[in-house]
Amino acid sequence: VQLQASGGGLVQAGGSLRLSCAASGRTFSRYVMGWFRQAPGKEREFVAVKWSSGTTRYADSVKGRFTISRDGAKNTLYLQMNSLKPEDTAVYYCAADVSHSENYWYTGSYDIWGQGTQVTVSS
Repeated sequence: VQLQASGGGLVQAGGSLRLSCAASGRTFSRYVMGWFRQAPGKEREFVAVKWSSGTTRYADSVKGRFTISRDGAKNTLYLQMNSLKPEDTAVYYCAADVSHSENYWYTGSYDIWGQGTQVTVSS
């Protein structure tokens, strides 16, 4: 499976963006799919995760503002981001966990990564 993230851009605080992560090469229906982000000078951090069962988890910093979803027919993962804040500025990465690790918040649990898409939120 290869992952291709897109949808980033420049938006004002309070605005919205929807990120997409298209999977090619193989269906990702059985994988645990997550979004991470990395701001300049900071470590990559967990944002959201969705299991094939439909269960989701979010970082506290984005809970209530971001929504992760997946479209099996399109083999695409999404991250709807609303009420964006300047502190959401980062490169956003999608990732796939093939082995279903328990530690969904840990970057090392993910086997396949997309190339990242830049999100910039201006104040």
